[in-house]
Amino acid sequence: MTSSVFAAERLLFTQTTPDTDAIPLIFAFPNEYSVGITSLGYQVVWATLATRDDVQISRLFTDIHEQLPRQPEIVGFSISWELDYVNILNLLESLNIPIRASLRDENYPIIFGGGPVLTANPEPFADFFDIILLGDGENLLGDFIAAYKEVRHAPRQIQLKRLAQIPGIYIPSLYEVEYQTPNGEVKSIKPIDSDVPAIVQKQTYRGNILSASTVVTEKAAWENIYMVEVVRSCPEMCRFCLASYLTLPFRTASLESSLIPAIERGLKVTNRLGLLGASVTQHPEFEELLNYISQPKYDDVRLSIASVRTNTVTVQLAETLAKRDTRSLTIAVESGSDKLRQIINKKLQNDEIIQAAINAKAGGLSALKLYGMVGIPGEEAEDLDATVAMMRNIKKAAPGLRLSYGCSTFVPKSHTPFQWFGVNRQAEKRLQLLQKQLKPQGIDFRPESYNWSIIQALLSRGDRRLSQLLELTRDFGDSLGSYKRAFKQLKGQIPDLDFYVHNTWSTSQVLPWSHLQGPLPQSTLLKHLDEATSHFRSSSKELQPLNS
Repeated sequence: MTSSVFAAERLLFTQTTPDTDAIPLIFAFPNEYSVGITSLGYQVVWATLATRDDVQISRLFTDIHEQLPRQPEIVGFSISWELDYVNILNLLESLNIPIRASLRDENYPIIFGGGPVLTANPEPFADFFDIILLGDGENLLGDFIAAYKEVRHAPRQIQLKRLAQIPGIYIPSLYEVEYQTPNGEVKSIKPIDSDVPAIVQKQTYRGNILSASTVVTEKAAWENIYMVEVVRSCPEMCRFCLASYLTLPFRTASLESSLIPAIERGLKVTNRLGLLGASVTQHPEFEELLNYISQPKYDDVRLSIASVRTNTVTVQLAETLAKRDTRSLTIAVESGSDKLRQIINKKLQNDEIIQAAINAKAGGLSALKLYGMVGIPGEEAEDLDATVAMMRNIKKAAPGLRLSYGCSTFVPKSHTPFQWFGVNRQAEKRLQLLQKQLKPQGIDFRPESYNWSIIQALLSRGDRRLSQLLELTRDFGDSLGSYKRAFKQLKGQIPDLDFYVHNTWSTSQVLPWSHLQGPLPQSTLLKHLDEATSHFRSSSKELQPLNS
């Protein structure tokens, strides 16, 4: 079965024959093949390593793998989803590697991790990795391999200290975390030696040639899709949004030297094209890109586009998508309340949302998916009423257009201005309230699990003490009940669930990721926080972080 899965792959790059002394490296995705091979980040890192003659790379998934080296020197993981940490621990054990970095000596490979989850906040997972790569892989990967080759045959501690000198390479074991009390706040995070950098800076690739699929296969979760990254980051900077703040600055792929060559390459092997990015339609030459894809020679191409900015939904865009086998469009509106949109910096008016629905219908699309959120800091009852009213007005303005409203709970994310806020305890009730009001209107309401939001918040604001909890929950299962059970077992040894999830933190406290520098300094995040809270009503003041 394994060979048939790999045989179905159509590669868009040429694998190199490794040198005889190439570094044996396993590159793993901690989920099934169909999920992992659909990750553009995983595909690109794999292809980058597979075209080097100094690396011999083997892929590993939870269900299948290529032939693995008997003695790998490096094992890497690409992580896109928090709860996949369970699979990382399972895969390490299947390779007979201790799951904690502190238990590995010279006889074990170096374990590294990268991807959005670890770049955001690696601390809950830090004890499981020797090395964490923070940021974009374009430059980081080559720097990592080059530095490793210099110390390939040195003792492990010398290897780690040398690698710690490379910008963006974070070695958790070289930093000591002190706490005020075993179950209190972080007191300090310091390097164990003066030659280890005190701050690790996330690495940002600034080129205008962005990623595109390196493999197309019918076995992917999105069958036979060829993905092209149109933009990276997002210029909107909604204050809760990790996808914007963590990946700044906003970069666009060059139409002539990146997008068109990539699309031409991909459409030779498939007719399914996915345009990716947090804000695809904000590419300055998006109209030209659409015109290019609208050529008659691409009439059989099925096109899908990631979430688009509401005020860029034109009739032309809708027509192009409808012609290209797309039935619906996805837009993130967050709320129907003007006040909340000011708080989160969502530059959007209700009439623009209504116009987007009218244009989508006029262009021949049959459905519109809207995404929103409850529990945004400063939210009050009338803000929910405003969302219900907005959805009613859209339905009235574009009758016959199928409407769905996907709704999540606000989760605080590191490196954003809202990192100091907790999850609103009323959020679950608010999801139920929206459901009650929208269902009778014939609007398909799709709430994201509140319990999953709690686990997400725990991992997004967690510190190293959570590694004990993660080992326990792994045995209990991945429900919220399992996490609560593990907290009970560790009572007094680590803070409680509320500390990580619901508490609003003081802006003066040391954050678990204070030693890891994102694109913006804390002073800028605090300015953006002040701007947000200036729109709070007086009744919401108690939600504000303490400037102590």
